Amino acid sequence: MVDSYGGLIPHGGGAFSGKDPTKVDRSGAYMCRFVAKNLVAKGMAKSVLVSVAYAIGKAEPLMLEAKDEGGRSLTAYVRKHYDFRPLAIIERLGLRNPVYFQTAED
Repeated sequence: MVDSYGGLIPHGGGAFSGKDPTKVDRSGAYMCRFVAKNLVAKGMAKSVLVSVAYAIGKAEPLMLEAKDEGGRSLTAYVRKHYDFRPLAIIERLGLRNPVYFQTAED
């Protein structure tokens, strides 16, 4: 995780390596980054921290929270516009169509 986001992003401890998109350690983190990036691009904040927590066997997250740089909640907006169920994340971000070859090229 530190290799991906440095020490800036809090993380529950699951590693990315060796995990396919069905594992929410990976896909949930990607979705949080996607949502945060889009909220900043929409001008809703200068920076956004999106947090999500899952339970094994449950599609709906146990917790979903989004806050801007001043601590203002953007959670209601995120819940309304973004689906954090694992299959929805996989489909929205195209995670079954990996681009490893292009990523690994010099």
